[in-house]
Amino acid sequence: MSDHTTQEMDGKSLSPTEEKLKALREVLPEVFTENQIDWEKLKATLGENINFSNERYVLNWAGKSDAFKILQIPSTKTLVPAKDESVNFDETQNIFIEGENLEVLKVLQKSYFGKVKMIYIDPPYNTGNDSFIYPDKFSETKADYEKRVGDKDEDGYMTKDGMFKKNSKENGQYHSNWLNMMMPRLYLAKNLLRQDGVIFISIDDNEVHNLRLLMNEIFGEENFVGQFIWQSKKGGGSDSTTVVQDHEYVICYSKYMHFLKIGMVEIISEPLDKKDEIGAYRRGRELNKWGSNSRRVDRPTMWFPVPGPKGEDVYPIKNDGSEGCWRFGKENMMNFVKNGNVEFVKRDDGSYVVYEKIRSEESRFKPYRTLLKDVNATSEGSMTVRDLFDGEKVFSFPKPHSLLKNLFSIGATSSKGEIILDFFAGSSSTAHAIMDLNKSDGGHRKHICVQLPELCEEKSEAFRAGYSTIADISKERIRRAAKKIQGEIEEEVNSLRQKLRKLEGEIPTGEVKTEIASLQEKIQSLQTQDLGFKVLKLDDSNFKQWKQLSGHSAQALAEQIKLFVDPVAESATEESMVYELLLKSGKDLNSQIEKRSDAYWINGKELILILDKVPEDTIKEVIDAKPSKVIALDRIFKENDQLKTNTVLQMRDAGIEFKTI
Repeated sequence: MSDHTTQEMDGKSLSPTEEKLKALREVLPEVFTENQIDWEKLKATLGENINFSNERYVLNWAGKSDAFKILQIPSTKTLVPAKDESVNFDETQNIFIEGENLEVLKVLQKSYFGKVKMIYIDPPYNTGNDSFIYPDKFSETKADYEKRVGDKDEDGYMTKDGMFKKNSKENGQYHSNWLNMMMPRLYLAKNLLRQDGVIFISIDDNEVHNLRLLMNEIFGEENFVGQFIWQSKKGGGSDSTTVVQDHEYVICYSKYMHFLKIGMVEIISEPLDKKDEIGAYRRGRELNKWGSNSRRVDRPTMWFPVPGPKGEDVYPIKNDGSEGCWRFGKENMMNFVKNGNVEFVKRDDGSYVVYEKIRSEESRFKPYRTLLKDVNATSEGSMTVRDLFDGEKVFSFPKPHSLLKNLFSIGATSSKGEIILDFFAGSSSTAHAIMDLNKSDGGHRKHICVQLPELCEEKSEAFRAGYSTIADISKERIRRAAKKIQGEIEEEVNSLRQKLRKLEGEIPTGEVKTEIASLQEKIQSLQTQDLGFKVLKLDDSNFKQWKQLSGHSAQALAEQIKLFVDPVAESATEESMVYELLLKSGKDLNSQIEKRSDAYWINGKELILILDKVPEDTIKEVIDAKPSKVIALDRIFKENDQLKTNTVLQMRDAGIEFKTI
């Protein structure tokens, strides 16, 4: 590239393949020949650790290779802001994206690569009645697939008949079609997770086995965290001829297990109701192990004596009089006794039950169990939505609040602005639960929800209630939930202020001051809750795309070149161009945007966009500011080659990355 030329934006989404090849080049540059992997060199480098035989454990299905091709096709789409459908667009950090989720995930790759703390999705369960988008290698080319997912009716809605294919169990590729739909989305989703990120996926028995294998392939089985189980149905089932299926699963994987930090269950401390020569305590857990592996024969090394209350040897005897074992090893047990932190309770037969003495009133924490007991059935989710929509059943089978709040408490622990992504948003149960959880624990988690504008059935209650698409229901639920939560916040703040006024009238002891500070902090947290959301919609690029010409017609080439005298599409607006260039430059959708001197300044001086002809003084102001990067439309130079050349040289001399479109 000449010093007198600018770099041009390619306008495409991040390529997962290129990113992995780039990483491989950094680690193993010696296995590349002429920019291609040399398999013989790779084999020689890795020695016995590489297997080229066909005899290996692998998940395979019809259409897998084509699903990879769909994954690798870069997107030239963009996201266009819809401020009139948003709530507090300029201030909120929450995002709702209306569009086909595979394309949306591609569009988000540059801006959100490695930034998402947690992903939760509730995809189609593949019950045999589901309709969803998937590529069919036997009847559809990639071009046909791309056209199908872009089909819209005269009102601008995506056509249901064009987009969706019903995947019945009689279909010869029943499981394959579901895997073809899931694989590219999960692959792209993994890229968005932080190093300590985690993904939760709701599923049932129809595909749980295939999902585990698919996740092992994409995330690695070493990053499997757990398979949670919850009771999704209560009652009924009398018409079943075999067993009643009343549970569902949530599969959990980390991006990298060694970075994983997940939440714990808080055990609220009980009062210290006993006293000994050391001080107050309460009775804690039994130190005699019980349950599985609690017999002496199960763990012989855990059978040993400890000094009793009168110096006698005390062994771990079970309630039935048989020989048991201690919960901890000998060193730990002896320390418990030595420090006076055991309570011996004598049985009628003279043996002892030994308890730990708890001397702290602080809460303790323990890991979550895979059986989620404190979760309500799906009917709770349905009732929550009905209550919000004045009794109308606008959405079927939304997940219950209690389940989602549990999962978010596990996966998004710090609550300090962590991003949670849901790209099968449905009725936006995720957004609702996050706002509710933030209100409860003072968190400030942010949500990104993605939902296809799938048409509602004309016979449905949702359609009769005035909702054209599932995305419309989703957005309206966030609005209504936010309004409800805002009312609850105002009530709670008023109650806290009454307590605060009462405390402020008391003698300002240290304890009172601490309680006042705690109340003030809680009020501040409640008043700064983010209950808004930005709406953006997947759309075609604001910039004309270069099309590959099938022939070598000089006239056809000349016609296409003529289009690029001005590369901006006729429908483009400055605002939509700003958001597209944010995404293509790797800036997130909550970046600070300031219009100054006819240029757009992004996050201070990280990026400056010049989208129309400006005075030379403005160009000088931009160069003097020394931003990291400047992007300009070529048309701002109005075919003034001298101005363009001078600008390129001045940008280069100032150390500014300069690109044009």
